[in-house]
Formats: sequence, C-alpha cells, structure tokens
Amino acid sequence: MEKLLISACLLGQRVRYDGRIPDYGDSRLIRQWQDEGRVVPFCPEVAGGLSVPRSAAEIQSGDGADVLDGLISVATKSGLEVSAHFVAGARLALEACQAHGIVIAVLKESSPSCGVRQIHDGSFSGTMRTGQGVTTALLSQSGITVFSEYELNDAAEMVREAETCVS
Repeated sequence: MEKLLISACLLGQRVRYDGRIPDYGDSRLIRQWQDEGRVVPFCPEVAGGLSVPRSAAEIQSGDGADVLDGLISVATKSGLEVSAHFVAGARLALEACQAHGIVIAVLKESSPSCGVRQIHDGSFSGTMRTGQGVTTALLSQSGITVFSEYELNDAAEMVREAETCVS
C-alpha cells in the first residue's frame, strides 16, 4: 500500500506558526487515505525545532533550493534568521519518506517549508511569487513527487498508478 507524507496542518494538527487550525475545505481524499492507513503526518517546521506559536518566517529571495544551498536565508519579520530550522526539518521529512518508502507527498501551498508552486515573496506583505519551500525543494531533488492541497486528485491518480504497476 502506497503511503503519503502529508503536511500535519492539512490534517488539523495545531502546527501553524500562529497556532490556528484553519479550514482547508473539503479533504475527502485525505480522510480516505487516513482511514486506509496511508498517511504519515509531518510538519517540518516543528520537527526542525520551531515552536507553536512562532513568528511568521519567509524566504527572503530565491526559493527553497537556494536555502538548501546556503545562498539565502529564511527569516522572521524582525530579522531573526531561522534557516537552520527549516533545513533540519526538510532533512527529517526526507528521512521520514525514506523510512516509510514514500514517493508522494501532499504539502501546504505557500508555506516557506512546504510551498509547492508558490511562496511568499519575503516582504511580509502577503504577496506571493513562484517558488518552492525548503522541504518541497529537498523532497523534489530526492525524487519524491510533491503535490499541494489543491492537487489532491493528481496525487490520488499517482497513487493509483503506482499501485497498478506493483500489482
């Protein structure tokens, strides 16, 4: 049975920077995967040592791959550099995927860790730009296909295809 790494916040866990549990809408597929025992919940920011609540952080320029390469930083609005936490969390997410044989992840769009297609622009103004979060970048570089919560049907199709190839 194909397992999936899923952002803990998408499962209703209180791990967001502000401690809120937002409504992410209809997640029937995620509930189905949970019922089937496929879900490995993970929050790279908490795993990397950040608390809940915590100051919001954004990638200052570039994207997650640049943070992994040490070229740019992740920082809070007050300027506290927190890149090491984000990189540590990304590495632990990859270890979790390797431990469970996971090749598919569903992560929270726009997060500095988990953004799949978009991340905040580093200005703390709410402006988005194209890019990947730190964890998404590392998982993608390692051959894991990452979807956002807006791409659940695509993730489900990949799960079906993977299981068809195995059987």
